[in-house]
Amino acid sequence: MDTTYNYSLNFDIKKRKSKEIKFIIFHYTGMQKEIEAIKKLTQFKSKVSCHYFVKKNGEILTMVPDLYTAWHAGVSKWKNIKSINKNSIGIEISNSGHNYKYTNFTKKQIKSVLKLSRYLIDKYKINSKFILGHSDIAPDRKIDPGEKFPWEYLSKRKIGHWHNLNQKILLQNRNQKVSKVNRKIFFKNLKKIGYSQNFIKRNTKFSKIITSAFQRRFRQDLINGIIDKECLIISENLIKKFK
Repeated sequence: MDTTYNYSLNFDIKKRKSKEIKFIIFHYTGMQKEIEAIKKLTQFKSKVSCHYFVKKNGEILTMVPDLYTAWHAGVSKWKNIKSINKNSIGIEISNSGHNYKYTNFTKKQIKSVLKLSRYLIDKYKINSKFILGHSDIAPDRKIDPGEKFPWEYLSKRKIGHWHNLNQKILLQNRNQKVSKVNRKIFFKNLKKIGYSQNFIKRNTKFSKIITSAFQRRFRQDLINGIIDKECLIISENLIKKFK
């Protein structure tokens, strides 16, 4: 696949085997200027990097070759896998993020993300249930790539998962309270999907964190950290896909 090389110094020297690559993790840069984001991801003192960088004009930069571990996920977990860096490809997408007037990803970026993802999925046989956002694997620290990332659009093209529930049914269940029993079922569903057990707790702080992460990914037009019947039925629909 054609990309522009702009290598980062931030990666593990030990080479990994292609079969170790199981995840694709999407990020946004969260910086106002694209050039500054590129600078940060390539400077050694920053201690961060990614494998691919998607510019606003759709150009794809290769920063770390696939068979080397880039430093993009940090402290992270999905299912029983910790330290996602060693098993993943990290893709940074240029976007100012929530701290700087979070904007839509450009059409050219989405086209490039689609093309790059298909290439990586085919090359490393990556399962759709392991195509995730940074906020999925580190919900206490990260909210990227955020609710504007086109998860539904990508899932229709076999990149990642989305529910297949009717919008009318979803809206009928929105803001409808759930029982304590159904709250427990919701958290059990999140565990089955893959979210870390560290956040699947019933106290208010952790409940809001993990629920917001779930909403940011699967109920993007309302993120309030509150479990309602809509969230519950979405989670029930998704556990079949994440087995």
